[in-house]
Amino acid sequence: MAEPNRRIVIGFQHGGALPMKLSEEALVTLRGALREGRERWHEVEGPDGAVLLDLGQVAYVRVESDEHRVGF
Repeated sequence: MAEPNRRIVIGFQHGGALPMKLSEEALVTLRGALREGRERWHEVEGPDGAVLLDLGQVAYVRVESDEHRVGF
């Protein structure tokens, strides 16, 4: 069975945010690339397609919890 996708939001230095869904493996790889800081560009593959990110412009990555909510 395929692993479920995690909902994330990637925020950028000068404003703007990109909501995405990523596999746990892709999220771990993105976090590692941000921590290491060795590469400038990093391609992230989600179920809706690929995005090429300039890691120098990423201000934050918010990962939604696995909690399921009902209502507002």
